[in-house]
Amino acid sequence: MAEQDRQSTAQPPPLPTSALASDRGTRKTRVGEVLSSSMNKTIVVRTTTRVPHPKFGKIVKQQRKFYAHDEENKAKAGDTVRIMETRPLSKLKRWRLVEVLQK
Repeated sequence: MAEQDRQSTAQPPPLPTSALASDRGTRKTRVGEVLSSSMNKTIVVRTTTRVPHPKFGKIVKQQRKFYAHDEENKAKAGDTVRIMETRPLSKLKRWRLVEVLQK
């Protein structure tokens, strides 16, 4: 009997799925405008962030382009989309399309 108790208490209880997700970390998301969708399953997204200039303090815009994976070719040029960070899919693609916010 005591042997069975030791075996049952030796293994930790299973973790809930929410705990596993928090261990993995959250992925970055960005919202931007689609510049190009001419490639198959790939879109080019431009994001704009507003940050203060380090020396002068004036708010300046910083623009950056991301290559994102669009599995269903849903997004078209001019759409506003949300993209999420993912594993490297190709030389330039490290993001994937989550949703099309505005057509």
